[in-house]
Amino acid sequence: MLNKSAETSHPIHPLLRDRWSPRAYAQAPVPGTQILSLLEAARWSPSGGNGQPWSFIVIPRADEEDFARAVSCLMEGNVIWAQQAPLLIIAVAQTMREGGVPNTVALYDLGQAVAHLSVQAAALNLWVHQMGGFSQEKARAAFEIPEGFAPVTFIAIGEQGELEALPPALREREAAPRSRKPLDTFVFGAKWGDASPLLESAI
Repeated sequence: MLNKSAETSHPIHPLLRDRWSPRAYAQAPVPGTQILSLLEAARWSPSGGNGQPWSFIVIPRADEEDFARAVSCLMEGNVIWAQQAPLLIIAVAQTMREGGVPNTVALYDLGQAVAHLSVQAAALNLWVHQMGGFSQEKARAAFEIPEGFAPVTFIAIGEQGELEALPPALREREAAPRSRKPLDTFVFGAKWGDASPLLESAI
């Protein structure tokens, strides 16, 4: 199994440090009990006004017809590897509150819920890869998603597979080191663009 633990500047929880987004998935199905644990973690995520503006369409690979419809919504670059994942989930945000009022924090809240899901997955030794490369129109039509709700991301989940199962170009990307922007590029003090004094004190 490929290990890509982050080289962090400051200590973080091992589940966060070791989490990354593989493209090589094993064929073993994700047990229903584990899927329910992932969704339960998402369920207990915080949300604005406790609105919980998230829904999840769960599509195991064993459900061949539904899985094929889900894969057909993906961009070609994602189809190559995501079609091998044992589980796809479509994360959907409720963008309109009751009464037709826009929910301006729906995407934020959905993102938090999926983050909870991804950490729970790491605790279960499952691997999550989120995808923005899909057709919203196709997903909306294929899964009858109503107005006021927006499919935001597709999520592949499963056990990590062998690197050799990927095409050469993807294999190279898979094995590449992880990287992140340094804190001083996005953590500011009282003025936008000025690095927080906290960062200087931590050196």
